Amino acid sequence: MSNQKISLRTVFARNFRAMKIWQKAAPQLLPSIFCAQVASKLTPLAGIFLSGQILNALAAGAPGEQIWPLVALTLGVTAGLAALTAALNRWQEVQQECAFYLVYKLLSDKKASMDFPDADSQRVADMLAQILQNTNFAAWGLFHVIFDFPKLCAACASILLGGAMAVSLFLLPVPQGGMVLLNSPLLVAGMLAVMVGTAVFSSALENYIQRQWADYAAQGRLGNRFFSAYGFLAMDWKRALDIRIYRQEEIISAYSCQEFFGQKSDIARFLRGKGGLLTIAAQGIQVAALGLVYLFVCLKTWAGAFPIGSAMRYIGAVTEAFSGISALLVCLGELQANAVFLKDSYAYLDTPNTMYQGSLTTEKRSDRNYQVEFRDVSFRYPGAEDYALRHVNMQFKVGSRLAVVGRNGSGKTTFIKLLCRLYDPTEGQILLNGIDIRKYRYDDYMNIFSIVFQDFQLFAMPLGENVATSAHYDPARVTACLEQAGFGERLKTMGLDTHLYKQLDKQGVEVSGGEAQKIAIARALYKDAPFIVLDEPTAALDPVAEAEIYEKFDEIAGDKTAIYISHRLSSCKFCDEIAVFDNGQVVQQGSHAQLLADQGGTYHALWQAQAQYYTKKGS
Repeated sequence: MSNQKISLRTVFARNFRAMKIWQKAAPQLLPSIFCAQVASKLTPLAGIFLSGQILNALAAGAPGEQIWPLVALTLGVTAGLAALTAALNRWQEVQQECAFYLVYKLLSDKKASMDFPDADSQRVADMLAQILQNTNFAAWGLFHVIFDFPKLCAACASILLGGAMAVSLFLLPVPQGGMVLLNSPLLVAGMLAVMVGTAVFSSALENYIQRQWADYAAQGRLGNRFFSAYGFLAMDWKRALDIRIYRQEEIISAYSCQEFFGQKSDIARFLRGKGGLLTIAAQGIQVAALGLVYLFVCLKTWAGAFPIGSAMRYIGAVTEAFSGISALLVCLGELQANAVFLKDSYAYLDTPNTMYQGSLTTEKRSDRNYQVEFRDVSFRYPGAEDYALRHVNMQFKVGSRLAVVGRNGSGKTTFIKLLCRLYDPTEGQILLNGIDIRKYRYDDYMNIFSIVFQDFQLFAMPLGENVATSAHYDPARVTACLEQAGFGERLKTMGLDTHLYKQLDKQGVEVSGGEAQKIAIARALYKDAPFIVLDEPTAALDPVAEAEIYEKFDEIAGDKTAIYISHRLSSCKFCDEIAVFDNGQVVQQGSHAQLLADQGGTYHALWQAQAQYYTKKGS
């Protein structure tokens, strides 16, 4: 990936955007990093400078009354700067700790705000997986900017502060004598060229290593996927039985990440071989260059250009400036490598919302008189060749009970997704009180629906919050909804503050599948929307038990318009009207008796095929 050619302008633009994202998400983060890094560089340099002044005074034979104030000043300034640095470092640490979760929140918020067709697409899922794998491998992407920015600030501070302290090293002449050659502008220029050239060359070696590390990112991401899938299986209590009964330890181990991260992996071989040698070479070159600087300073001190105390100051300053140049170049290399991964993040974050957003508000009707009509609706999922629905025409009678039945894959759930405007029709219109639903504000339109999907989810939070989907709720209403949903007996032993599941509370309750279904139904009731939909939430139950739940729910639905989705016909035979889906089309509509009387119809065939499973003995 890092071998992609990216212009410096693009590199800086992408990283600058990342900094803007961080600044918006955590306004104190970047300032805290800047202040902490500058202070961390200023503190030792100030100590070196003041200590050099003390040595100069001692070398000059200054009396104690001149030296002791210098000592006190040095101790006071050093202690003050050290305390300030510690406080600023703590500020930085707190901000970083608080900021780390913000990347995941940013990604999560984007997913939640996307048009559902994008959020539900494999394309977006792959994009998000790519970003997370980049992050998990070596914090590439937005995370990496938080690691690079301190290095950038520290490097710039080292160059500026160290350079300011070292500039007089090259300007102060040696007295006339044998060492006057040290005053030569060419020699000074040569020394500076060696310092800068060495820093550039050593940093180039380190950047090459960094690029190689980035090149292994694809392999590392694959390794992370394997590790995420298999690395913790043995610790999953839900798998304990299968692991022991089928002796799965060996096959789990076979899918480990040794080939990606072990001693024989490509990454390990590179770090042991070429990468290790280049690291040693880069560090060796830096040491050699600093040796030349030390020699230059010592010669000028010996020649009398400045006192010995200043020599310590210059050595510290030049070392700091030299390391700053090298660190800056390495940091710029990291920014360049990271720019490739930032592209992945921005492609995800910049996914546009293209669904039309209406401006009309849905009328708040006390009579719940909302008329919904499908008018010649056809739909094809993005990227699919075949239509999932074709020429569907249907009207919902207010307060009625509609059953949507058919085989798996016949288009029932797609029908509900269109009704709730998770997707827009490819052809045709869906009307609410005679107006195209796309003209309504989406949130307003969604408020008229309560849905219990087949794969509904409950949260590891208190029971009451699960039902109300809010931390602030009416306990009496929640209790009434749970009792209506058939959860009353279980509620007597739990209470609304009882956590579901044990992820966040060791005293949490593991509810059964049937109990979870009742809680989900109570949640739909609590919303009190005029349309309520059950999309096969009881598919795991046997047909007779499912029918009993549906019949009970019919009683508590009251004046709501209820829609029941099922591939089991017995569950919905009590409905006012039944729509039979087959191959994406409504092939029959009518009451149970009417449809069953049509012996050549799809409904009759399905009923006969299922009868043995739901007919009670003696019925």
